[in-house]
Amino acid sequence: MRDGWLSRRTLLKASGAAAISVFASPIRAAAPEPTTVTPALIDAARKEGKVIYYTPIDLPVSERMAKAFEAKYPGISVRVERTGAERIFQRVGQEFASNIHAVDVVNSSDAAHFIVWKRDGLLTPFVPEDVAKHYSAEQKDPDGMFAAFRLGLSVIGYNTRLVKAEDAPKSFAELLDPKWAGKIVKGHPGFSGTIMTATYEMSRDIGWDYFEKLAKQRVMHVQSASDPPEKLALGERAIMFDGNEYVLFQVKDNGGPVEPVYPAEGTPMIVSPNAVFRSAPNPNAARLFQCFCFSAECQQLMVDFGGMRSFHAQVKERAGRRPLGDIKTMKEDAAAVEKLGEDVRARYTKIFRV
Repeated sequence: MRDGWLSRRTLLKASGAAAISVFASPIRAAAPEPTTVTPALIDAARKEGKVIYYTPIDLPVSERMAKAFEAKYPGISVRVERTGAERIFQRVGQEFASNIHAVDVVNSSDAAHFIVWKRDGLLTPFVPEDVAKHYSAEQKDPDGMFAAFRLGLSVIGYNTRLVKAEDAPKSFAELLDPKWAGKIVKGHPGFSGTIMTATYEMSRDIGWDYFEKLAKQRVMHVQSASDPPEKLALGERAIMFDGNEYVLFQVKDNGGPVEPVYPAEGTPMIVSPNAVFRSAPNPNAARLFQCFCFSAECQQLMVDFGGMRSFHAQVKERAGRRPLGDIKTMKEDAAAVEKLGEDVRARYTKIFRV
């Protein structure tokens, strides 16, 4: 899994980052005034005719979102470029190093990326009206460079055909039981922003010695955080160590024999921002798309169809799902991930030899 990897340091010389909060790093004096969707903005976006969106959201969800935007604003197409968050970070770094400006709006499940992009001047200040009205201060950059587009959880899961509910693990500690050896699948922090963030949170809260013990369990590694739920549903492994909660819900909705587990130690939490790039080739379409992404309409679609969680104050939780307030979560610290991410990945790779 090491092939093709370029580190954060190599790409954007990010190793000297200050330990700052992803939503509290004043560079400008203040955020710009919120933008309302107007006929003028729509007309300007239609003249550009398209918007390019880089995202790690799995294709069924991201393309559904794109089609909803295209239906709302005919004449503007959305090109979704979907890959893992860490590969998105590599791609952006490589493109900008070559003076290529191809992306309009970006989403990443590694919020640390936005610290780097903001500090390096790649983002433009832009605040959709919905962000100003319906998102808390903790979920938006004070300078208006980005905001929390979605909230993810990295959960344990099990295949209900292979594991009885009463036998399913209830904690990370239980996954060290020898009976689970050779039966666990998990993502890799070198490719997935979700897994990078989750790995940092677990190493901080549980300790690296836990991962050293887990490595003895003959774990199957996959790249994307969307892969473990699929492997679980196929019965290739009985237990999912980590992976996207929302994809697990999608698999279950489609009849897959899977169930989530919210571990006793706490469930890793992942905040996934959106931002408009300063050099966006379609700046008006980019702004219109960003406004749509944070609208109640889009956010509710992400919750209902995509199984995700939203920070939008007017969006309702999905029926039948455990409310976020009832789940013990691990605290995200994007600044620490930005500062320590390279070391996290190196240590993880050494432990698991992947």
